[in-house]
Amino acid sequence: MDSQEAVRRIQDIGIIPVVRASAPDEACRAVDAICEGRIPILEITMTVPDATAVIREIVRRFGDSVLCGAGTVVTAAQAEECLDAGAEFLVSPGLSVPVLNVARKRGKLAIPGALTPTEIIAANEHGVRLIKIFPCSSAGGPKHISSLRAPFPHFDFIPTGGVNLSNAEEYLKAGSFALGVGADLVDVHSVRTGNVKKIIDTAKALTAVVAKFRSEMASRKASETVRQTSGAGSQER
Repeated sequence: MDSQEAVRRIQDIGIIPVVRASAPDEACRAVDAICEGRIPILEITMTVPDATAVIREIVRRFGDSVLCGAGTVVTAAQAEECLDAGAEFLVSPGLSVPVLNVARKRGKLAIPGALTPTEIIAANEHGVRLIKIFPCSSAGGPKHISSLRAPFPHFDFIPTGGVNLSNAEEYLKAGSFALGVGADLVDVHSVRTGNVKKIIDTAKALTAVVAKFRSEMASRKASETVRQTSGAGSQER
């Protein structure tokens, strides 16, 4: 899969679950719950012990039906390891040029992190337009996304850090390209106690929020097109 196809799938799904866990088996159980909750995309962070083995297992089990990426990738060596394991995209908490270079060389998507306008400009100098805004909640949440969208309307932002079911719609209304959702979806305590239904239900609820928002936006655009068409027709008469 090339980088453009990965971008398209992220856009289609609208949610990137960020999987952090203290053991590989915990990560795999969380993955199963997320997939059962109908989110066919995953970001396995390098903070998970033996993360590349988890990525390999996901790729082996789900193949192309699930878009599997790697998160917290900060070095070129990590980038190579993750891509060798089958990761289709790489996410970093900040701007790592070596990671971008590895991804570009191998035709894969790399999403760097940024928080400020200066960091976004730096990412743009390396040809990046899809950017993870992290940690978003500590910088103002949805209002921060709205503020960044004003000077950077042609960039696509994925807020991560503090994104949850209660504020997901606000982030979408602020102009987010997709949502990075971590602990509020991938609840490790629920995995450890066997309550994976909480993760499944949250995943389904998040997808419903995205679907509802996009349906409403499509309806508004259709109504606006009708109004514009009607207005043009009235002027011609």
